[in-house]
Amino acid sequence: DPSGTFVQLRLGLAQTACRKRAPQRHCRVVENRRRPTCLACYKFNTSDVPKVLDKYHNCGPSHHLAAKEIRQRDEAECRAVEEAGKGGDTLYLPGMFAFSRGLPT
Repeated sequence: DPSGTFVQLRLGLAQTACRKRAPQRHCRVVENRRRPTCLACYKFNTSDVPKVLDKYHNCGPSHHLAAKEIRQRDEAECRAVEEAGKGGDTLYLPGMFAFSRGLPT
């Protein structure tokens, strides 16, 4: 894509029995715990030193939404990230333009 590189990651998290203060290489996964799934979408520009044009990340389910609704929202957010930097219809964000009031004539 000439507007940049789009990256989408899906990560599964699991709780372990290791302590934070004493990290170990081989940690036992705690059974019967929630295993949230994280989705991250990033769009980088094509310059020599890539910069993030847009990003979205969500870890774990929201308790008030069904899994299907979460998946649909995540897909829509990632599509918006993928479109970042492309010409044409650009997204308006508050603060993109500044206007000043002219003096009375």
